[in-house]
Amino acid sequence: MITLKSFVCDRMVAGSGRPAVLVNPSTEEPVAEAGSEGVDFAAALAFARDVGGPALRSRTFAQRAEMLRAMAQAIHAKRDELLDLAMRNGGNTRSDAKFDIDGASGTLTAYADLGQSLGECRWLADGEPVNLGRSSRVSGQHVLVARAGVAVHVNAFNFPAWGLAEKAAVALLAGMPVISKPATATGLVSYRIVELLVESGALPPGALSFIAGATGDLIDRLGGQDVLAFTGGHSTGLMLRSKPNLLVSSAHVNIEADSLNAAVLGPDVERGGDSWGVFLADVTRDLTQKTGQKCTAIRRVFVPRERLEAVLEDLIDRLSTVRVGDPTADGVTMGPVSTASQLREVRDGIAKLTADGARVVLGGADPVKGHGAPEGKGYFVAATLLAVDDSSRVSAVHEHEVFGPVATVVPYDSAEEAVALVRRGGGGLVSSVYTEDRAFAADVVMGIAPFHGRVTVVNAKVSGAWLGPGTVLPQLLHGGPGRAGGGEELGGLRGMGLYLQRTALQGYGPLVDHVVAGAKRV
Repeated sequence: MITLKSFVCDRMVAGSGRPAVLVNPSTEEPVAEAGSEGVDFAAALAFARDVGGPALRSRTFAQRAEMLRAMAQAIHAKRDELLDLAMRNGGNTRSDAKFDIDGASGTLTAYADLGQSLGECRWLADGEPVNLGRSSRVSGQHVLVARAGVAVHVNAFNFPAWGLAEKAAVALLAGMPVISKPATATGLVSYRIVELLVESGALPPGALSFIAGATGDLIDRLGGQDVLAFTGGHSTGLMLRSKPNLLVSSAHVNIEADSLNAAVLGPDVERGGDSWGVFLADVTRDLTQKTGQKCTAIRRVFVPRERLEAVLEDLIDRLSTVRVGDPTADGVTMGPVSTASQLREVRDGIAKLTADGARVVLGGADPVKGHGAPEGKGYFVAATLLAVDDSSRVSAVHEHEVFGPVATVVPYDSAEEAVALVRRGGGGLVSSVYTEDRAFAADVVMGIAPFHGRVTVVNAKVSGAWLGPGTVLPQLLHGGPGRAGGGEELGGLRGMGLYLQRTALQGYGPLVDHVVAGAKRV
């Protein structure tokens, strides 16, 4: 059995004590073990700050870009091996595994391209200089410089490759060393990626560290120059954000938490039309891709009341063809959820929604025999579609995210009601509006935009060029207000803001100009 080790102080370190066991969620067979007991987190932080930080900051953006490109190439070179590991430890189908692995190398490449465009400089000039007097003798200029600390990344179980890479790409390009901590249960892919990156020699010592297991007192040791970026549940995010050392030091904290993402079908969209087809395809994909274990998956589907039964019929028709089982078995199109606790939470969540008034129209919480899996084994759940008949009589669908292959269809009677219903989710990562009606699109998009990090406007014209609302792109922001955690990641250059300090320089104009002369103006 594979033993996952931590990579700290430029060496692999096996944990002591009783390790956690990682399993195949289709068979429940052990595949690896991991533990971080005995890891010296104080030394790991010091090495990252004192060795990794200076090594990164001494490089230009273009040089950091080449480092990211080499990381992407190292991952892509072992793509098939990583896909197999994702199927074994994550329960992914091969296409779901590609979504994760290719997302990792693709995001690293995108940030490598961005770094290349920033060129041979090590900091950025933010905007134009400002005269502070009657002449240029006294002027001011904002600059963006890398923080002198370390970025600690705590990632979720559902994207062990992409989660590691998307955070690391931004921080490393900004010039901050990274300590990456994956969810232990699905950490095999993350661990293998770190092994590959170490073997590649792409990174200077201290630039990337890895924790296989619990974080111990690591986060309690962070200070004002450090960054904590967390992806996971709302309650854990709240606990981390509330740590006294982070509050006292005003350390930068970025949280991506729960999200009750929505899809709104416009009243102009006719059944059987092209826009109707795009809408059905997106809901079906988001419900089943990664077994619904995506923070961006559609959880609530708002449809005109007169379209409710037609939407349910057509979604049932599509979802009835989903075959649940071991992703290595022929014909399986949806694997298990990743852990036993995740299976319990999905079943409990379905029960909570139905107790509040939603009705099951497909699937449900009953045990499922996974195709190709041993009898009685595996964390399988059916693709589940719920419906609400009276939206005024339910609340759980707007308050509780079921993190699995579950979506609820809710009717609305006007654009104003659709906006109000979406807003009841309390803030989300992404919601989508499907319509050809420009007035309806403007009313709904602008009504829900303050509650989201991203809003997509979709019609038939994007068919064939559309990756769906659940796909996070490096060029656009990922994050959202309220329930979603209030954070922002990615978004091209914007994502680097978490790791850069904006400082106003002011004084003798020619001297200020000289200080920033080598900076890229953005």
